[in-house]
Amino acid sequence: MPTRTTQIFLASTLYGTATLAAGIDAGSFPAADRRILLTSNNALVPEVTPGIEDMPGFAALRTRFDEVLDWNHVIEPFHPSSWAPRGEDVPLWERQLRALWGLGEDRIELIVESIQVSPAQALCQLFPGAAVDVYADGLMSYGPTRFKIDPQIGVRVRRVLHLDLVPGLEPLLLTEFGVPAELVPGELFLKVLTELSADAPDITADAPALLLGQYLSALDLLPAREEEELHVAMVRGAHALGHREIVFKPHPSAPACYSDRAAAEAERLGIPFTVVTEPVLAEVLYQRLRPALVVGCFSTGLLTAATLYGLPVAHTGTDVILARLAPYQNSNRVPLTVVDALLPALADHDAVRGWRAPGPERVREELAGLVTAVGFTMQPQVLAARRPEAERYLASRLDARTWRYFKRKRLTTLALPGGIPSQLSFLRGSPVLRRAVRQAKRLRRAASGRGR
Repeated sequence: MPTRTTQIFLASTLYGTATLAAGIDAGSFPAADRRILLTSNNALVPEVTPGIEDMPGFAALRTRFDEVLDWNHVIEPFHPSSWAPRGEDVPLWERQLRALWGLGEDRIELIVESIQVSPAQALCQLFPGAAVDVYADGLMSYGPTRFKIDPQIGVRVRRVLHLDLVPGLEPLLLTEFGVPAELVPGELFLKVLTELSADAPDITADAPALLLGQYLSALDLLPAREEEELHVAMVRGAHALGHREIVFKPHPSAPACYSDRAAAEAERLGIPFTVVTEPVLAEVLYQRLRPALVVGCFSTGLLTAATLYGLPVAHTGTDVILARLAPYQNSNRVPLTVVDALLPALADHDAVRGWRAPGPERVREELAGLVTAVGFTMQPQVLAARRPEAERYLASRLDARTWRYFKRKRLTTLALPGGIPSQLSFLRGSPVLRRAVRQAKRLRRAASGRGR
């Protein structure tokens, strides 16, 4: 009797589920006897936060799968983002899951997102014989793998599936294992999103400016008050560009009060301000409203608006976050870099009005080298083979515009162009200098102690 094949698709967002649905519609996955959608609610407090099964439009997506299962329920009371099996428990867990999900002796194929962390990494550990496909839920795939992955997982990955959000730019994710990238057709993704819009709430607006919230304070990227100020700046910027109606789409997990100051500013300016309270995708609003402008910080939604829908876009706040982002390895750095380097700033009115998406050749010429250099500087051990490319870029392209994406201290530590000037590089290894620095620190601590 031939072995059955079961594919397990892990998803934590409606956007990611839509990407999987588009991949299935495109024939990106081989035929299987059974397809399971395994949902995971990775919210900080999943017990009180609606999961993707509760979002408008999910019913249309689930038709691509034979069954929908809940990962949170399997591992409760543990959180999906923090739980992983102990090595010695893996055989027991695999036996348990095969019995619980009726897998028997099926050949398992895993399709996961964010393989660097749980729950994706945990699932890959629990089925050690399974082949793995990774799909990109947004701009993160253009950056390097966040951590060194166990080769026993890395060598099992067959490909990285992603939307062509920046035509001409190739993902860095998992390239250290030679994993090829494969596109999910954008036209099929748009078709899937059309299905979602049928269940979306009715919102009446006449070509408004659409503002995208990201709940950056939850990621420790901005204090809550500054994030609210960012929303106020979006309102002012859209108004200054001549927009007289605004729709604000908050992050689904953000507190309701995060839109209050933006609403007050819109009222002061005398323009209608609508808050989308339903947890719908921004892309559904693109279809429903056809906004005259989409504004955000570094949301993936800015790229889907520009690339897939041809809508005018603008970013704001990226310069502040780039300057503060720490550590340098923070995985938000590449999405920030892509948006900041590619899209117009809201404050630059001429750039916003005249912006056109660059073609693939220009992206390869101007953006690909920057992203590779930033990616190597973030993860030099993971992307060790990309060092020559990073050195060439830094040696020839560092200027007033591109310095914002790098830190001199980081370049110095990695002995890259742009660090300490070459004529002073001998100082980095000088024992005399190290002793002087240690003595200076001791004197400073002693002086500080006397001053108390």
